[in-house]
Amino acid sequence: MSAIKITPVRTARERRLFLTFPWRIYRGDPLWVPPLLSERAKMIDPRRGKFFEDGYADLFIAWKDGRPAGTISCGEDQSATKSRGSGECLIGFFECVDDYAAAEALFDRAAAWAQEYHLPLLRGTFNLDREESRGILIEGRDRPPAVYCGHNPPYYQTFFERYGFVKSGGDGVAYAIDVNVDTPEVRRLLRLAEQIQKRKPGITVRGADLSNINSEIDIVVNLQNRGLAHMPEHVPYTRAAIESIVLPMVEIVDPELVLFAEVDGQPAGWFPAVPNLNEALIHLNGLRHPWDYLRALRYSRYQPKSIAIKSIVVPPEYWDTGVGVLLFAEMARRASAKGYQWADLSLTGEDNVDTWPLAHRMGAKIYKRYRFYQKEVG
Repeated sequence: MSAIKITPVRTARERRLFLTFPWRIYRGDPLWVPPLLSERAKMIDPRRGKFFEDGYADLFIAWKDGRPAGTISCGEDQSATKSRGSGECLIGFFECVDDYAAAEALFDRAAAWAQEYHLPLLRGTFNLDREESRGILIEGRDRPPAVYCGHNPPYYQTFFERYGFVKSGGDGVAYAIDVNVDTPEVRRLLRLAEQIQKRKPGITVRGADLSNINSEIDIVVNLQNRGLAHMPEHVPYTRAAIESIVLPMVEIVDPELVLFAEVDGQPAGWFPAVPNLNEALIHLNGLRHPWDYLRALRYSRYQPKSIAIKSIVVPPEYWDTGVGVLLFAEMARRASAKGYQWADLSLTGEDNVDTWPLAHRMGAKIYKRYRFYQKEVG
């Protein structure tokens, strides 16, 4: 049996190899959406990556017979450690050939890294980002993922569980929702929204004001942390974390589909949608080669058939006011008018009892499920 060697990523060549390794795993996989290499390069760069504003990380490559066999990142989000009072090693960028020995060696290196930094727990997967490609896909291989969601071979789940990882919290689920206003579910929702609006005229819904983006981000940080504080093991969002989500989307987002709810003029909810750019990115090969930019020109005016909704946040004091219903109804109305056919709502925890009733009103179906894993280290 060939020995597996794990080496840290140090040079520009090694970083390039680390970032392009997934092309070896997903060659021929029609559901894989190649990530934009320029964005991934920024993500792992300590000088530019948002993760490094509140944390630190190292990258590793597994080698077998002189060829790369896998990758993994190990990092600590120090803002989360401060909030929880204890640290954990976040693992991400996990990619591996179908060889458990390689996966085991990568996990062993992660455990050693965690011990080196006195972190008692391995947890993941998170690609140095709290939103991007979270978790291991365990169900839902009938369509490509939406933006910010990942894709992986089925054997990854087996590798994690064979090593002794256990489920961490509830699975993250992705809902598919038909936004056609002529469906019975959406018509019913619109009628309910009209009734709520008549009873409670103090509730208003508006689009985003991108000319005042710093103020809007302040509102989002406040709403995210107030609205999710009740969730198990919630870690407060920092402004840097929110900026890493919001700012890359400013140039392509439709502000009319980034909804804010207000009650008597006070922020009461946030419901953002972005075009599901993965419908175009799946054809661009991550802009890995110069000729891939010619494909980008072809898809520069592509109108996605779907939108991706990454959060619906309503603070607890507004749960019984109808704010959530009004946000869903207004999103359906606006998205349908713009020609979108369906919406991805992801990821929301399966234990989030607030999202399901609202999604169910629109006939939502779970179409992907992602699992988060953890393992104590000695």
